[in-house]
Amino acid sequence: MRTERLSDDILLVVLSREPQLRNQLAELNETFGKAGPCNVIIDLCLVEIVTSSSISNLMILHNLLSERGRKLVLCNVALATKGVFLTVGLENLFHFAADRASAAALIESTKQTTRQADQTPYSEGAGPCRGTAIRQV
Repeated sequence: MRTERLSDDILLVVLSREPQLRNQLAELNETFGKAGPCNVIIDLCLVEIVTSSSISNLMILHNLLSERGRKLVLCNVALATKGVFLTVGLENLFHFAADRASAAALIESTKQTTRQADQTPYSEGAGPCRGTAIRQV
């Protein structure tokens, strides 16, 4: 596993193929379970296929980051791996990008949208997430 800080709030992680992949993801989950949050790009350029254990660890990582208002973006995903996500119905849970630059751009565009939402006035007070209005239906 190789990591690289792309900006103050974006960490790039290049993972190895199975069987190291599941251990590397478990290590990331432990790290992000304790450490301050940042957005994460997982580069799967070396990964041909993922196991159910690795998918489970990716879901845990996604949830850890989402709870803190951060994004997880998967890039350079092999066609067979993307097919696994489609087959198990997880293609809408994860953000996918063609490459690292596209992944970083996706995170930046999300930050822009969040900044605009933070400036939108609302009357119900702050919700559980900063900049989120809670509307009663």
